[in-house]
Amino acid sequence: MNEERTADKGKPLTAVVAEAITEIIDPDSTDAIPGVEDERCQASRAQLKPQSGPQPPWPLLLLGTLCILIGGVVIPRVVSLLMGVGAVFTGQLSVYSIATRVLFVMLVACVVATVVMLVVMGVRLILNRRRGARLTAEGTIALLIADLTLSIMLYGMSFDLAAFALGGFVLVAMLTYIDPSLSEERELQRKLRDMNVRDDVESGKLGRDKSGKGYIRLDFFNLFWIFVLASFLGDMVETVYHVAVVDPGVYQDRAGLLFGPFSPIYGFGATLMTIALNRFHNAHIIVVFLVSAVIGGAFEYFASWFLQFAFGVCAWDYSGTFLSIGGRTNFMFMCFWGILGVLWVKLLLPVMLSIVNLIPWKWRYTITSVAAVLYIADGVMTLVALDCWYGRLAGKPADNALAQFCADYFNDEWMSERFQSMSIDPSNSTRAS
Repeated sequence: MNEERTADKGKPLTAVVAEAITEIIDPDSTDAIPGVEDERCQASRAQLKPQSGPQPPWPLLLLGTLCILIGGVVIPRVVSLLMGVGAVFTGQLSVYSIATRVLFVMLVACVVATVVMLVVMGVRLILNRRRGARLTAEGTIALLIADLTLSIMLYGMSFDLAAFALGGFVLVAMLTYIDPSLSEERELQRKLRDMNVRDDVESGKLGRDKSGKGYIRLDFFNLFWIFVLASFLGDMVETVYHVAVVDPGVYQDRAGLLFGPFSPIYGFGATLMTIALNRFHNAHIIVVFLVSAVIGGAFEYFASWFLQFAFGVCAWDYSGTFLSIGGRTNFMFMCFWGILGVLWVKLLLPVMLSIVNLIPWKWRYTITSVAAVLYIADGVMTLVALDCWYGRLAGKPADNALAQFCADYFNDEWMSERFQSMSIDPSNSTRAS
């Protein structure tokens, strides 16, 4: 065990983060319960039937055909986008900023890659190469997320985005059918988990990484509640900091969502640091500090960049401060992120895990599912309300039911009062429309 830990510590950070991300996307592809896999699990895996053959079942043929047809249908749209890229390089789109044109080229590249991956997945399904189709589906999901993000930054929120979201959900649902062995493995691992969860509860080790690779299990349950708790605590800390330091005695709402005392940037920051530093929970404080400072500063920069480019939002501006990077982050706040990372990994993570484990284990997945749906709905509505706020300030009429709903219930006064630290200037965005 000591040798394994020594070898693990010697891995580069990129390899460690990549393995951690793999565990998040599909925890059961490694070990649903690290260190618990036994002969029964190995025997079951050995009995699994090969997932490729000359005679695929009709559902796979149908899915594969649909993928190829969808790819073929959107080809004209892809061609028009590629022609738009030509216009970028010939100067015909010089009316737009350089940032807008760069984002447009990135969107076109992602859309082309998505179509190619979709066709490849369709071919693999028809040939009954399920493992390859599963990998292609996972890559397509990642590309759809990129398509969604870039589309929001260029064109704002619209009903067209539902196609990206729906495609992602369908692909996730398809994964277990594409590769039935995954379902069988998960069922076996689920039974093993049920056999051991009672012992974990009694010993206080529920949620811990039994393999010794990290402190906690990087599964959806742990990471989701870490995200929620960090969002809540981050909002509380920032509110107190503003009252005590920035503008003594003056309260300012620092929430980042329409409803609830949550600041998602801290949730994302805590999640990223947990993923990156989970296996370094015993590392030297300086290492944890430096990695946390870089991750936190990079994420803060990206969040500021996304909000400005997509909605013209200026949520913070550090221009003129020491070692400011475009006003989006600076030396002081990167140090704050570094200190938060040290406190998080060395002190707060065990406390967080204890709080999360207060949720009755029999109800934890039901409660988590309901909470996740509510949080996602809050996040989507926040983006929609910001987009409608942007549209009103840009002089666009409320020409659909959703825009009219936001104008009635989340008008400019309401939004200004809710997001007191934000300001929107449509001229700062990089939208193409």
